[in-house]
Amino acid sequence: MTEHKPIPVAGYNAQSNENVQLVNQNKRAEEHILQLLDIYAASPDVDARWLAVARTHIEQGFMAMNRTIFKPQRVKLEGGERE
Repeated sequence: MTEHKPIPVAGYNAQSNENVQLVNQNKRAEEHILQLLDIYAASPDVDARWLAVARTHIEQGFMAMNRTIFKPQRVKLEGGERE
């Protein structure tokens, strides 16, 4: 199993090749849906407010899916203790 180094962001750990593939698959699926929303946005008959709500919820949903896979951790602050 290939292990990818973590991105240089606090709280992210090294990831397996399988996890990276899953998240990349999610990113491609998300892009397909976002492109549909872009098409809808070009129509004057679409309710822009609800389209914005849909986009936000879709983006949040995919972000939650990816966080489920990558499992970022909380970070320890200098001089501060977490309980």
